[in-house]
Amino acid sequence: MDASLEPRLDFVTCASPAGLHRMAYWEWGDPANDRVLLCVHGLTRTGRDFDTLARRLAGRYRVVCPDVVGRGRSDWLVNPAFYTVPQYVSDMVTLIARLRPGSLAWVGTSMGGLIGMALSGAGAFAKAMLAMRPHAGMLPPDQGIRLDKLVLNDVGPRLENGALSRIGQYVGDSSEFASFQDAVAAMRANSQTFGPHTDAQWADLAKYLYPEQGGKWVKHYDVAISQALSSQTAEELAAGEQILWRSYDAIDCPVLIVRGAQSDLLTRATVDEMLKRNPRARAHEVAGVGHAPTLIADDQVNPVADFLLA
Repeated sequence: MDASLEPRLDFVTCASPAGLHRMAYWEWGDPANDRVLLCVHGLTRTGRDFDTLARRLAGRYRVVCPDVVGRGRSDWLVNPAFYTVPQYVSDMVTLIARLRPGSLAWVGTSMGGLIGMALSGAGAFAKAMLAMRPHAGMLPPDQGIRLDKLVLNDVGPRLENGALSRIGQYVGDSSEFASFQDAVAAMRANSQTFGPHTDAQWADLAKYLYPEQGGKWVKHYDVAISQALSSQTAEELAAGEQILWRSYDAIDCPVLIVRGAQSDLLTRATVDEMLKRNPRARAHEVAGVGHAPTLIADDQVNPVADFLLA
């Protein structure tokens, strides 16, 4: 495939308890290919994070990279209380119904991995959510979506509180910038855990995060996504971890866990527990990187591509 080709942009209409919204998605490869790879980004990122991986795999997969609601080209929710994993799972079910895959693989970075775990173990996830919150709103179906392969990029069922606090410090910041260079510098300062990148790579990582509006460069996402994050109590976080473990334990496809060796969100102890609890899982650690590997450099892309194509 010609690496210079750009993806196609499309939209799918989804529902929340507050009404309808459109979710944007970027699509690479043959639109008739029913071998689908869904790549889902982290909390404040966009589907364009996966450009490098998509170009690598678009000859074999129809690669679909959504902008999760509230981010990128997607609509913002009227009620920010629904910026939660159950809503994101519901949106992905709608997207998958549109795509009609013959086979489905998943790459999820951070939040995207949580969505993938919940979707794959949707039956366990739904039962646990209903037990904790009988009126939880948008829930996945009783039966999980069958995944052929799952890549969890620096995320697992247990999320470290220190990392969540660090992330929460900048998510709700609505700063504007007078130039794109200033925006890149701000993103760089908040993203040192991504590890070493060239100046050009940092600019690429920022390109879709800071669109120009009225002569200012602003964040692409609804800063109200921070409300759901900040409102969680210690008890809710603990209950959420148990729900995610149930979903993870129910996954019955090969799993590749990618961990940044210096990650403060996914510890090595959590990876070890994940490997013990699911015999179909294996792990790959990326040296010199924290949360989360950006899947741009060859030493990060190659293990993921090899796993998916094996």
